[in-house]
Amino acid sequence: MAEISTPPTQHRLSRAGLAALLALGAIAVACVVLPLGAAGTPEAPALPIAVWVDVAMNWIVRDASLFGIAFSDLTRALATAAQWPIEVMQKVLAEGWVSGAGFNKRQVLPPASWLGVTLAASLLAWRLAGLRLGLFAAMSGIYLATFGLWTSAMMTLSSVLFCVLASLSLGLVLGIRAHRSPGIEPAVRAVMNIMQTVPTFSYLLPTLLLFGYGPSAALFATVAYAMPPMVHATVIALQSVPSDTLDLARMTGCSRRQTLWKVELPVAMPRLAIGLNQVVMMTLNMVIIASMIGAGGLGYDVLRALRRLDFGAAFEAGMAIVVLAVLLDRLTQALARQQSAGNGRGRAQRTWVVGLALILVPSVLSLFVPALALWPEAWTLSVAAPLNDAVSYINQQFYDPLEAIRTTVLLYVMNPIRDALQLLPWPLVIAATALGGWRLGGGRTAATVVVLGLFIVVTGYWSAAMGSLYLTLLSVILALAIGFPFGIWVAGRTRLQAGVQLFLDTLQTLPTLVYLLPAVMLFRNGDFSALIAILSYAVAPAVRYGIDGMLHVPSERIEAAAMSGCSRWQTFRHVRLPGALPTLLLGVNQTVMMALSMLVIAALVGTRELGQNVFTALSQGMAGPGIVAGLCVAALALIIDTILKAAAARATQSEGNSHV
Repeated sequence: MAEISTPPTQHRLSRAGLAALLALGAIAVACVVLPLGAAGTPEAPALPIAVWVDVAMNWIVRDASLFGIAFSDLTRALATAAQWPIEVMQKVLAEGWVSGAGFNKRQVLPPASWLGVTLAASLLAWRLAGLRLGLFAAMSGIYLATFGLWTSAMMTLSSVLFCVLASLSLGLVLGIRAHRSPGIEPAVRAVMNIMQTVPTFSYLLPTLLLFGYGPSAALFATVAYAMPPMVHATVIALQSVPSDTLDLARMTGCSRRQTLWKVELPVAMPRLAIGLNQVVMMTLNMVIIASMIGAGGLGYDVLRALRRLDFGAAFEAGMAIVVLAVLLDRLTQALARQQSAGNGRGRAQRTWVVGLALILVPSVLSLFVPALALWPEAWTLSVAAPLNDAVSYINQQFYDPLEAIRTTVLLYVMNPIRDALQLLPWPLVIAATALGGWRLGGGRTAATVVVLGLFIVVTGYWSAAMGSLYLTLLSVILALAIGFPFGIWVAGRTRLQAGVQLFLDTLQTLPTLVYLLPAVMLFRNGDFSALIAILSYAVAPAVRYGIDGMLHVPSERIEAAAMSGCSRWQTFRHVRLPGALPTLLLGVNQTVMMALSMLVIAALVGTRELGQNVFTALSQGMAGPGIVAGLCVAALALIIDTILKAAAARATQSEGNSHV
């Protein structure tokens, strides 16, 4: 029997060895044939792809036409059309209606009363999720008003509401189309995956050229960024509709349209509502970034404060973003739970009527009591000065130890890893990664890795990509080293799980700009501050998947281990950890994706990698380099995503085979 079972193993090993030898031979040939750079490594054969993209974008903007109409005129007309509803929302919520200009400017109608909007939001939160969320909504409105951030918050909310409606509509249409056309569904899924991995800054460049500067341009960038989750959610939700339900609809004579609107969408509504939650969060995050091209609102307040190094004002505006994000997140989650339960329609109608009355009555009274329209400026509170003093005190008193920590980590950890990655020959990196992909997922995975890796090479951004990789690897390693053990520890303590999950939900709703504030306050600009910000942003999924991995290990396996006399360590090592491995690998994947998305935002603190290339291109108005650098970030993310998903699939298969 041993002789029969041995040859397959030897055959697999020989194939792996042969593939390794072929890869190493190709590397040796590449290193000899290709020209060497100053560091002695093969120079990447860069092509002027960024120039080509720049030329194409300039042609589209200046010369392209459709039916005799300049393409730029069409896009500007779309921007003008989109500007109107945004301005209406901003007038209703933030600015009111005015007449005249300059010194003759006079307000005809005030905006919706801050008190009325706060009361209506509190009522809606209370009806959807209970008293606790209602009180949080009330405190959030009071904070925004008393700290003088109400107008900026309402401008942000105006953009968020319109962008969410547009993203939901387009995502729903594309998702339905992809679900009904299985032939195009893989292509749609691939395009949506790429769109989700392209950095946020990269969306700003083409929209700035095509749609101009202002809130409407920010609208198109935001919709392009926030739409993919709704497409994915729509496809998954429609696929989850039971076939028996569809058969019953056909038997009753429903047309395709009736089946969609009367059967499929209502049954899929709980999953669609969860997709709505993702769209809201991504929209809010992107609206903040879009403030760079004229969106205004809270994002602009944070950026302006950061540029002035006014950490107190940046903290106040950042906390306004936090309360707005948390409130919207909790409301959409509550809506998803209510839709899943399928009740509360009559009460919802009464809630909307009462809420509208709560907004209208104080708004009418504000014509006579201006304090009801906007919180009086003389009554506003601020903690900016004490916070700035505290930051100055910390920097003065603890400058030496903080600088010692920063310098030590940079000199002895971060810089050596960065230099080592950038000195590695690119053929070696691609071949080794492709070999690992082949061993985990087969030829398709290896081919995907090679194509994506070569794309980074030929664009000329290989060195910058290695800079991105080193920051990503360091932050992910630290996040996993902190998050997985903590998550595993929490999984064994039931009483702590609810509080930790609430804290993780809050962390993941914070806009990315907020994570830069404490890092810059303590360690100034640079790679170390970027590492701290990326680590803070990426640790939440590591903790979450650490908890979920342990909780999803079947209890019968743990009981069997206990009955066989295994110690706690043996049970963990041989039962819990293998059972949780597929979930933990998915956690690694999610942590990497979060780190890469934060990496581009960290370019604001002066990093030297792909994110900085994207940010520099945005500031200089160069569409080609910005788009190509953004696609390189997407390629890097897809390489890691492909390998980790293959590893998770193999771990799941091995786990299933071991328990057959």
